[in-house]
Parts: sequence; C-alpha cells; structure tokens
Amino acid sequence: MRRGRRKVEDPAIARRILAAAEQHFAVQGLAGARTKGIAAAARANKAMLYYYFGNKRGLHRAVLENLLRQFRSKVLAVPQENLSPREKFFGYISAYFDFLATHPNYPRLVQREAMGASRTFDWMVREYFRPLHRRLARTVEEGIAAREFRSVDADQLVSITLGMATSYFAAASITSHVVGYNQLAPQAVAARKHALLDFLQHGVIRKGAKA
Repeated sequence: MRRGRRKVEDPAIARRILAAAEQHFAVQGLAGARTKGIAAAARANKAMLYYYFGNKRGLHRAVLENLLRQFRSKVLAVPQENLSPREKFFGYISAYFDFLATHPNYPRLVQREAMGASRTFDWMVREYFRPLHRRLARTVEEGIAAREFRSVDADQLVSITLGMATSYFAAASITSHVVGYNQLAPQAVAARKHALLDFLQHGVIRKGAKA
C-alpha cells in the first residue's frame, strides 16, 4: 500500500479476526493469546488486526462486546408482551439455552473475566447479567402471585436455573468423557434442553395450573 493511501475497509476481515480471537481468548486467555496466531487463523496480517482493533486488549474487548450484543438481542430482547409469567419464564430460559448452544466459547470467556475480577466483568454484570437475573426473578414472583408457580425463592431459582444451563456447556469437554459421547453434538444438546425444561416444569409449576 502506498504511503498516504487509506486502507480499504473490509468487514469480512474484521469478522474473521473477531471469530479467530474469540476462539484464542477462550482457550488461552488474554495473556496467553498471541496476535500473530490470531491473525494467521483469520487469514489476515497483524497490521490489519491493529488497524481494526488497536491492540490485543482492544480486540479482546471487541470480542466480548460482540458476544454480549448477541446476548442482548437473543435473550434480553425476546418479545414478552401479552404472555403469562410461565410463558415468559420458559421463553427466557429457552432463549438463554439456545444462545449458549450457538456460542460455546461464551461460558469460558465469562469465567475468565469473573476469575480475574476485572472492571470488564463489573461492566458485564451491570449491563447484561444483573438485568437478566432481575427480569427472571420478577417473572417468577409474578408467577407465584398468579398461582402459576409454586412458592419458591425467586433469586435462588434463577441462580440455579441459569447455573444448570451454563454449566452444561462450560463442562462439556469434561462430561463428554464421563458419559462417553459428545455432549455438544446437536442431538445431545436438544436432549439436554428438553430435560432442563421438563425438570423446571415439574419442579416449579403448581399442580393444576392452567397451561
């Protein structure tokens, strides 16, 4: 490229770099990941990585922001108008499970930030995780008041439910060896989602409550 000539924007390159970086950061963390390896995996050069994202820390933040934008659109923005508390609750849980199923690096990236107790993690909690928890807890309380749900501790139920969904994907590489098959295979993921929703249906919904 000639001196003084502006680089041509190519969104496809930026997307490839983000995808490669997501995988590297999930496996190796911010400190362990190398920009050279990320650029090679993205079929780009380091100059383009720095052009689009500034530096490795900027790229790491961009990876998290990209994932959490999708989290917001797929989970927090699920339409809930004119639904019963039961429909809202199961809609949120189903959407959250589906998000995890299509973003397998998400649990590892979040766990790394949580272990580091970083300011970035504080931002993630404030802007994304706490709003989902509060929304779900409020939905449970509405369900109890409407006599759709059993009388339960809303905060505990939400924490347990989100934990069951998240831990399945976070521990899949370990539990796959235990059970003897790939727990991230589509059939296994569908079976786990059905089992989770069935468990919640029988553990939370009051007997005799209208569907």
